[in-house]
Amino acid sequence: MKIEHYAVWCKDLELMRTFYMAYFGTFSNDRYINPVKKYESYFLSFEGNSSPRLELMKRPDIIENKEVRGLMMGYAHIAFSVGSKAAVDILTEKFRQDGYSIVSETRVTGDGYYESVIEDPEGNWIEITE
Repeated sequence: MKIEHYAVWCKDLELMRTFYMAYFGTFSNDRYINPVKKYESYFLSFEGNSSPRLELMKRPDIIENKEVRGLMMGYAHIAFSVGSKAAVDILTEKFRQDGYSIVSETRVTGDGYYESVIEDPEGNWIEITE
């Protein structure tokens, strides 16, 4: 058994697609459109991995979450391993320079991860781990 994909509802599908491709090196399929449901999506894949993938979805009847995304019941965050402490530091600093919110500065967590936490353009929490 394995995790096949993680799905995120989006307000701005193109903005989110561009963000994940630029910062996490993902590759996108062509946009899927279901005109009956007014549903659109992309699957983003990571180099060298067929799974898990990230699915970005949009539909006009999905309500906006106005709460702090990482601090509510349900899925809290997604974590990306970038391979080293130095890579965590570099990527975290790039997010800061590009104006993204740093939720948690780089640190060693109680369970031993070296990580930071940032928000994507729509407020979803992302852990960047070594």
